[in-house]
Amino acid sequence: MKHRILIVEDDPLSRELLTDWLETEGYEAVSAADLKASFEAVQSHPPDLVLLDVRLGADDGLTLASWMRQQPELRQIPVIAVTAHAMVTEKHRIIEAGCNAVVSKPVD
Repeated sequence: MKHRILIVEDDPLSRELLTDWLETEGYEAVSAADLKASFEAVQSHPPDLVLLDVRLGADDGLTLASWMRQQPELRQIPVIAVTAHAMVTEKHRIIEAGCNAVVSKPVD
């Protein structure tokens, strides 16, 4: 059984690149382009891991991580923030919101 990874990314090209890369590595990659779709995806079929863009247009992607940590059935799912703004203060805010790790864009 393939591990399911949810990619929450508002940029279509970045979303496509991450999806292609993860599928090449043998994962099942599903994606959500905005905060609303990410909540629906997590609730309908919880993933094994979430790759979360911190800035989703006007929305703060960390809202999803914070919400997941409050849900008993979802709180153990690892959330990795993906951001172009990986300064120390931003990393601290990301971890405080409930993410397990931070990866800087562009992702290698």
